[in-house]
Amino acid sequence: MTIQWQKIVPVLPLALLMSSAYAQDSTQRGEQLARAGDCVACHTAAGGKPFAGGLKMGTPVGAIYSTNITPDKETGIGDYSYEEFAKAVREGVAKDGHNLYPAMPYTSFARINDEDMRALYDFFMHKVTAVKQENRDSDIPWPLSMRWPLSVWNLAFHDDKPFKPDSRQSDEWNRGAYLVQGLAHCGTCHTPRGIGFQEKAQDQTESDWLTGGTLEGWHAPDLTGNMKSGLGRWSQQDIVDFLKSGQTSHGMAFGSMRDVVAHSTQHLSDADLKAIAVYLKSLKPSDPKAQAPKADTATTEALVKGDMSKPGAQEYVDNCAACHRLDGKGYARTFPALAHNSAVLSDDPSSLINIVLQGGQAPITRDAVTGLSMPDFAWRLSDKQVADLLTFVRSGWGNNAGPVTADQVKELRDELPPAPSGKDKP
Repeated sequence: MTIQWQKIVPVLPLALLMSSAYAQDSTQRGEQLARAGDCVACHTAAGGKPFAGGLKMGTPVGAIYSTNITPDKETGIGDYSYEEFAKAVREGVAKDGHNLYPAMPYTSFARINDEDMRALYDFFMHKVTAVKQENRDSDIPWPLSMRWPLSVWNLAFHDDKPFKPDSRQSDEWNRGAYLVQGLAHCGTCHTPRGIGFQEKAQDQTESDWLTGGTLEGWHAPDLTGNMKSGLGRWSQQDIVDFLKSGQTSHGMAFGSMRDVVAHSTQHLSDADLKAIAVYLKSLKPSDPKAQAPKADTATTEALVKGDMSKPGAQEYVDNCAACHRLDGKGYARTFPALAHNSAVLSDDPSSLINIVLQGGQAPITRDAVTGLSMPDFAWRLSDKQVADLLTFVRSGWGNNAGPVTADQVKELRDELPPAPSGKDKP
């Protein structure tokens, strides 16, 4: 038999090209998925190499440090097979069999489908730069640091069922649900925690889902249709704009949400952002009786007249009014409004206290490049002054939210790192 080599040889480069094109497409898709999951935020320490780990994260029992997920074979995940990678991401079990702390949101990532998981694996193995950096042990004291009880925790709290589309809903709704429940792991911050530090709900079928949660002294607000402190007064386009730029007429991203917008959501496609908005706007309000705040000019009129008789009024005029104005309306897409801001109206004032004490910066995005900053006031205002100021803001302009106490301020102030030189505690 005569072999016609001229007919075989040209096929080989074509096969290689097809394989290369598939790999490139898979890694590009995986990169987008990694952005949706905001993997870089938790797995990159300040000033560190991307995905090399080392970021300190507080828990009720002590600090833990994120792990190296670069493809380094000695200190990262370079020796992981696809099956081992998927098991770690979905089940929280590392290659050597030890359980991961559920600060890694595998309870959400269990929803990721096989196609997306494979693309994520291809991205981390072929496009992420390998970094040799040893993982750091947690600061959790023994015996609480033992890993085997996490198997019991998983049995009690981890639902490892993959995402199942709802046939009663549109494809767009299901896409949004898949992202919110899975890769975007919104419930990790925005769902309250139970006695075992587990998320109290995993999807819209449970009443606690996305009703707000507090982690490390920051309160992630209610994302349901609550008219007072949730997204009830937001349109779908408001949500899209917020996820793309970090700001709307309703408010501005702060705390860890600033990083989510900067590293993750601004890079999502318009179709994915719209799907997320469609899904979030479908959620029933956490409190159907909650009322939208009503306009009230009494606070503005008193400040204009120079009436500082109400506790916190003087602190507001001295420290806040220049940016947020006497009427509390701020300046659109520059300095957020405090009047009727859903974050201001939250039952938990932790985020407000922390942003006054620590200051903050708006996310820098393609649609909002300024990154304006708010100064910190921990060095300038006492616990009582901060409490009076925030009580004034939460009760002014028709906000009608609860008061803030000096003890609440002190508790969060005590968690702050040491003040820089020249900024002593008041």
